[in-house]
Amino acid sequence: MSALPSSLAPAARRPIRELPDELISQIAAGEVVERPASVVRELLDNALDAGARQVTVRLSAGGVRLISVEDDGQGLPQDELPLALRRHATSKIASLNDLETVGTMGFRGEALAAINAIAELSLQSRFRGADAAFALDGRTGELRPVARAIGTTVEVRELFFATPARRKFLKTDATELAHCIEAVRRHALARPDVGFSVWHEGRLVEQWRAADARDPRLADALGDEFVAQSVVVEHAAGAVRVAGRAGIPDAARSRADQQFFYVNGRFVRDKVLGHAVRSAYEDVLHGQRQPIYALYLEIDPARVDVNVHPTKIEVRFRDGREVHQAVRHAIENALAAPRAGEAAAAPAEPFFKPQPAPSWTQPAIHFAAERGLGDAAAMWPAARSDGAAPRVAAFAPPSVVEPAAVDEQAWPLGRALAQLQGIYILAENSQGLVIVDMHAAHERIVYERLKTQLDGAAISSQPLLIPATFAATPQEVATAEACAAVLPSLGLEITPFSPRTLAVRAVPGTLADGDPVELARSVLAELANHDASTVVQRAQNELLSTMACHGAVRANRKLTIDEMNGLLRQMEATERSDQCNHGRPTWRQLSIRELDSLFMRGR
Repeated sequence: MSALPSSLAPAARRPIRELPDELISQIAAGEVVERPASVVRELLDNALDAGARQVTVRLSAGGVRLISVEDDGQGLPQDELPLALRRHATSKIASLNDLETVGTMGFRGEALAAINAIAELSLQSRFRGADAAFALDGRTGELRPVARAIGTTVEVRELFFATPARRKFLKTDATELAHCIEAVRRHALARPDVGFSVWHEGRLVEQWRAADARDPRLADALGDEFVAQSVVVEHAAGAVRVAGRAGIPDAARSRADQQFFYVNGRFVRDKVLGHAVRSAYEDVLHGQRQPIYALYLEIDPARVDVNVHPTKIEVRFRDGREVHQAVRHAIENALAAPRAGEAAAAPAEPFFKPQPAPSWTQPAIHFAAERGLGDAAAMWPAARSDGAAPRVAAFAPPSVVEPAAVDEQAWPLGRALAQLQGIYILAENSQGLVIVDMHAAHERIVYERLKTQLDGAAISSQPLLIPATFAATPQEVATAEACAAVLPSLGLEITPFSPRTLAVRAVPGTLADGDPVELARSVLAELANHDASTVVQRAQNELLSTMACHGAVRANRKLTIDEMNGLLRQMEATERSDQCNHGRPTWRQLSIRELDSLFMRGR
């Protein structure tokens, strides 16, 4: 038998010893400081806690050679400067009660000490009301008077000089600079009342001027396109308030690089919040596309724990379900409002991009009473045997409105002109030409109506002649037993066959031709990770989406002008009508300016 590799051989026992303070500080620094941007984040937190109204960040070599953060806050008294570099020394909390209701950006009292352990740190500060400023050398502890206005400057030179191995893991200067700018941008989005500027190698590379605190400065920090391709979010539920902007599905990106979530002004990345956002978009955004958003959640500090990770980027909510529901409903409500017709107030967009716009009101057009919502096919009128158009169109405008009295200017999607290739509807509105995918649009209308009618109803199931058994994991068995009361509402019957085997005895009737084992595994995984009621709703919506797709009008179906206008009016009155059930857009606006450019008019 061969000997174990030296790496696997048991090591000789070492006695337990206390670690030196310097090594303790360097270990702590590894948790707090990952790269230059981590230092920038911590120093900005301190500057904002000090009441700064203008913060200047100066960098060299992407922050590796120099990071200087200068603020005009209240400063530090001379006798507190040495304490500022001690581990776990802070002015922001003094008791467990303070820790449980943290209202400041920083509070752990370890950032400056951690940075001082791996870099050359110096601190200059003048306390408000003091006659002079003082500078502290982090290496020697020397304290000397200097000339400075009220505020504080922290200089960090030669990052990771004391831990050269970690310095090798840094990227190029340009990459590290980009991360530093992003760290400042995140703070700028949370504090529009504070001015921020970033200098690199003596050159101004980014600047956000102080503005009204009520202005989220999204256009300034993220660009006009972000604002143009997003909708306002404003929602309050109990003790939770959610505000900000959420991107329309068309603006989704391949990367999650424009996702900003703040809890009480602190930028965070949280699983509960992330899942709530994805849940809100699941009805209009499919595949791996990532939505864009900048959302601000306000909650009682006592109901959220920010002392989860040294970087303070993670949080834990006392009632995660309450927060999840508030965020999800906030975004769903914002996306549900039809946005057709907003192009009038929006600037010209690139060719064939939808143009978002302000809210509008349009009275709903109800189907005839004899047309049952349960029958998707009945929502579209059948053609007459003589080839003529149906006498009563399902989407025709209300008969009580006389054509002469109809204000076509109030129709955001305009007046139907013609049908193209049996696929698209061409309409004219005040901005120009509207192009509608009639199947995608009708599919969304049918889907939303089915959801409304069948809300809360159980999904019908079909028993399997031969139960499908599979070897289940302990978690799958436990989930099946714990959710035995929920599964029937999904149209599923999953029972234990043996201690390690589950049997699928019934599946939803609509999915009878699918793989019952794969369906069972996916549902059990969802039930194990998320709230059961959410999974039930998602499964119902998936089945209704399939029904709506089959019930919607197909391509090559000839429509009359009245039917086309009726479909446009229904789109204007239907939630989420800008996207079909599969996340595709249902309409596009082509402005007169864009049409003129195609034909070079005015050149």
